Amino acid sequence: MDLRHLRCFMAVAEELHFARAAERLHMEQSPLSRAIKELEEELGTLLFVRTSRSTRLTRAGKLLQEHAPRVFLALEQARDSVKAAANGFHGQLRIALSDRITPSRLPALLARCREEDPEIEIRLFEVTLAQQIKGLHDDLYDAGFSMSDEVGEGLIVEPTWEDELMVAVPARHPVLAYKRVPLDEVLRYPLVLGDPNACEGHVRQVDRILRKHDKEPLIVQRVATFEVMMTLVSAGLALGLAGAAHIASTREPNVVARPLAGRPPMLTTYLLRPDAEPSQALARFIERLESLGPGNA
Repeated sequence: MDLRHLRCFMAVAEELHFARAAERLHMEQSPLSRAIKELEEELGTLLFVRTSRSTRLTRAGKLLQEHAPRVFLALEQARDSVKAAANGFHGQLRIALSDRITPSRLPALLARCREEDPEIEIRLFEVTLAQQIKGLHDDLYDAGFSMSDEVGEGLIVEPTWEDELMVAVPARHPVLAYKRVPLDEVLRYPLVLGDPNACEGHVRQVDRILRKHDKEPLIVQRVATFEVMMTLVSAGLALGLAGAAHIASTREPNVVARPLAGRPPMLTTYLLRPDAEPSQALARFIERLESLGPGNA
């Protein structure tokens, strides 16, 4: 299968419009249509149904759209491996990051790996939880970090570090009268929380904590990144709930972190890896991770 044909297919599959796909690829529409026809002839099936009003994927086209990104990722990883070897690296670890994990121990872990294993290149991939799970099964990643321990069979899940869930509060907000804010008090005000499509595991953990109280939270917005959450908090539009490390890393000047009253609720980050004998490089990576300890950073 020609990669040029596959790139043409993906552009049309995402745009569902041949003219827009051709413009995106900086080519004329006629050679694009010809490339799709050649691909369909090679595969022996139609990939698109075209009418005068619309273009839609066939069932075969949807399947190809699902598998094609892995082809491009595998090609990119092969290219990166060759470049790494040319730059003096003798191996590579592919680490996936999902759920907007709390960064508590990751910088220290990566710094130690670089110091003790400088010949191993570590590449990080920010992906959704579903993409990470599939990538671990398909050998696209060697391991990954997530805030979810619900990953199905074939993967080993190990808790790695914890981070205290805290309240992100706008400056001059009434809850700042509390040194430790009761959750019932937090639930009196509008909240901005994570979007489950972007940070599924984080959302699950926070929702479990909120469900322990009878009061229904007033969620005014779900956001994909903690940067946007802190922007909304800084503007005084809502309170936020996030790990201490995420709040501490914000650059917004009008955000204050407050702990919750009572026993501190903790957010757990997990290491995910295939249920198989790890490579030597991955085994050393896991040993360093375990040496950092399971506690709150």
